[in-house]
Amino acid sequence: MAPALLILLGATVTLQADLLPDKKFLLLPPVNFTIKTTDLAQVLLRWEPNPDQEERNVKLGYHVKINAPQEEDYETRNTESKRTTILHKGFSASVQTIPWNDHSLPPSSWVSAELKAPPGSPGTSAVNLTCITSTEANTYTHLRPYQVSLHCTWLVGKDAPEDTQYFLYYRYGSWTEECQEYSKDTLQRNTACWFPRTFINSKGRSLLAVYVNGSSKEAVIKPLDQLFALHAIDRVNPPVNVTAEIERTCLTIQWKKPVSPFPIHCFVYEVKIYNTRKGFSQKEKVTTDTFIAIIDDISKYSIQVRAAMSSVCRETGLWSEWSQPIYVGNDEKQPWTEWFPVVLMAVICFLLLMLSLICRICHLWTKLFPPVPAPKSNIKDFFVTINYEKSGSGETDIEVVSYVEEPGFETLEDSVF
Repeated sequence: MAPALLILLGATVTLQADLLPDKKFLLLPPVNFTIKTTDLAQVLLRWEPNPDQEERNVKLGYHVKINAPQEEDYETRNTESKRTTILHKGFSASVQTIPWNDHSLPPSSWVSAELKAPPGSPGTSAVNLTCITSTEANTYTHLRPYQVSLHCTWLVGKDAPEDTQYFLYYRYGSWTEECQEYSKDTLQRNTACWFPRTFINSKGRSLLAVYVNGSSKEAVIKPLDQLFALHAIDRVNPPVNVTAEIERTCLTIQWKKPVSPFPIHCFVYEVKIYNTRKGFSQKEKVTTDTFIAIIDDISKYSIQVRAAMSSVCRETGLWSEWSQPIYVGNDEKQPWTEWFPVVLMAVICFLLLMLSLICRICHLWTKLFPPVPAPKSNIKDFFVTINYEKSGSGETDIEVVSYVEEPGFETLEDSVF
């Protein structure tokens, strides 16, 4: 029993020793590393494992480093890699062998390859290349209910000869198409392109590659390629069926989502309300298709709405154009003929009031219109009071007559008869 256990233990130790990598084990770099252009703005990197690599129980992988035009690195177990990148500046990369599981082993040395930049005279390539996509409803087929158009513009290179002519191509996925509808400058050089219908997926996430080359009898025109993320160049359509109504001081605005394959929850909106009477504008961002505001009910308002993609469904990009303005409310002023009588009566009352106050303060009325004395009358109503006084020494009667004038007549002095 004991010898059997010793034999089993020895076999186990021997097996573990075979499984452990030798510390002197070296990884060799890949061979036959090549870079090849396969499509517009696309290259294929390919290499082979080193045939002299010693076989051990070690899984091998590869570390790829992009050196130009933009630095990038990643790891893979494949022996080829397809990359989408601009190529008018050239392309270079390096690759090395690495242990996939055991990081205690050092990687191999690097091997590199390079793709030269395409020929062309400096300053002759197109510059300021910009592109915009937009989505429309497709009435031609039910298989693709939405179609995407593409519009690109560029400027002529500063050193490009006058006879330079540019041509534009785009690639999305595996589909490549050349432009057929160009706009020209005063020298009849192509400076813009329009694709009414493309094979671009409006909900896709792949990069759009655009390539512009040129020809001239005087110089070799250097090409230009550029990559665009769809979310960054997609011009969302404005909302449709915008309506507004006012009930007293409550303004309610409603609309429908833009023409788009994305559902309603994928949009955010901005509402612009312009008070035409006060010349005041306010903007509000909302995530629903309804907006309610408290307003001045004697003003007229211009209403517009625009939309953008929400980050819930895709990276936020460009805002749409504003919807066509709609007008609600009433700020019509009454004609001056209706206000004139009211203003005139107010002015007259004010003047009369002021005149009355002045007269009262300055006694002007008494000075302008003094009181007229009443004429004397022979017949007057009066009271006669007779007093008889009798003295002790004689019988002389003294009669005192007093005249008391009625109110409204002059006051007469007392008379003695």
